[in-house]
Amino acid sequence: MINLLYCGNEKVFDGILTSLLSIVKRDQSHDSYHVYVFTMNLTRVNPVYTPISDRLISFLDGVMKEYNSESKVEKVDVTELYESLMGRSPNETAYCSPYTLIRLLADKVEGIPDKLLYLDTDIMFNRDIHLLYEQDFKGAEFAASNDHYGKYLINPRYINAGVLLFDMKKCRETGLFEKSREWINKKKLVFADQSALQRACTKKRLLPQRYNDQKFLHKHTVVRHFSKRLFWLPYPHTDNIKQYHVEKVHKVFHYHQFDDILEEYLRLKAIYEEGGR
Repeated sequence: MINLLYCGNEKVFDGILTSLLSIVKRDQSHDSYHVYVFTMNLTRVNPVYTPISDRLISFLDGVMKEYNSESKVEKVDVTELYESLMGRSPNETAYCSPYTLIRLLADKVEGIPDKLLYLDTDIMFNRDIHLLYEQDFKGAEFAASNDHYGKYLINPRYINAGVLLFDMKKCRETGLFEKSREWINKKKLVFADQSALQRACTKKRLLPQRYNDQKFLHKHTVVRHFSKRLFWLPYPHTDNIKQYHVEKVHKVFHYHQFDDILEEYLRLKAIYEEGGR
């Protein structure tokens, strides 16, 4: 069984659904999955920061069971944990959603397995997930790829935290998450939890870019991360095209490798919006 972690609120439906579909459709062994979805109520910060609904989780669980009946999608409400350990921190209103911070609570959630793959909701698997999940940690707390821009602007070994393969047993031994939370509570960081993980880390394993490609899609790309990126034409600008922006994926990126996934996503989304399942 493969153990996955996503974080967010109700607005991550499109991202999680497309991401999960890409995983199961590219998985040649048809493995089973335990998908943890951390969520919380943070309406004291923003009225839209409500937890993921049970209906959404049930829908995703049903989709995953169609591919393997032993798969499971589990909602974990970490509101109390967050408020007690990171609530009102200097990074609560950082550039990104505070929902990115709650992955730093993984060591405090009962039942989290010793191996856990954290994924942002804007990623798609282009190849079999086992190519990533079966990587050797080589004594590191986690394995990750470079940040496409950070490796030039910050540090050659600066990682992108959108795809993180955790050795949770090692992380508990070194106190990685506890030290990361200390950084979150101590000072405002440029990239919030991503910066905290970099500073708290004892040892990380740097993976080739193909395991988290934030700019290109090659034949050998395992994970395509649809993060905000810089475009030079017709003038220098940034855009935040996600995988579920189907028309832009075709028109701007000229990608058709995900068409089977996106067609299934649109079909399932229509069912969900009509109140089905």
